[in-house]
Amino acid sequence: MPQPSTRNRLLEHAEAVFRQKGFDGASVQDITRAADVPKGSFYNHFDSKQDLAVEIVHRYAGGTDLSPLGEGDSPVARLRAYLLGELERTEITGVEFGCLLGTFASDSATAGDRVREAVGEALASRSASLARTIEEGQATGAITARRPAGVLATFLVDALEGAILRAKTAVGPSTAAEEIDIALDALRP
Repeated sequence: MPQPSTRNRLLEHAEAVFRQKGFDGASVQDITRAADVPKGSFYNHFDSKQDLAVEIVHRYAGGTDLSPLGEGDSPVARLRAYLLGELERTEITGVEFGCLLGTFASDSATAGDRVREAVGEALASRSASLARTIEEGQATGAITARRPAGVLATFLVDALEGAILRAKTAVGPSTAAEEIDIALDALRP
């Protein structure tokens, strides 16, 4: 079986390092140590930590499972399945570290414009995907039409990120799923 390339090793390990330490706390040394590659090899593949972070954001966003939003159940049930899937994704990678997008968003002032823009694009893309399902629900009357679908979608993304942020601090069981249900109840007509 072929060994993963140095670049792929860096990508595979950098996400966990960034998630655990944030952009500011993660050094190139931390990333290369986690990937078990020489520090000098980092610059053969990336011009800067910011370049790597942007690629990690794109990779993370591309790994988002949008299939629950597809046809099938009611639009509200599909939204719930998607949001709970994102909560599960965060739990699998360590709820104590939160969502990678939220971590980078909180470091955006120091991570640089390119990282901030990449996170903004990823969140906007997530909102656009939710908005399509919300529009279906609005057309059938299952979701309120008092606000535009895009506004409601952004609200759901923000509710998800907020629930994940609160879950980082939870000592006992997380209430994130309940918070998602409350947000979805707000969409009912």
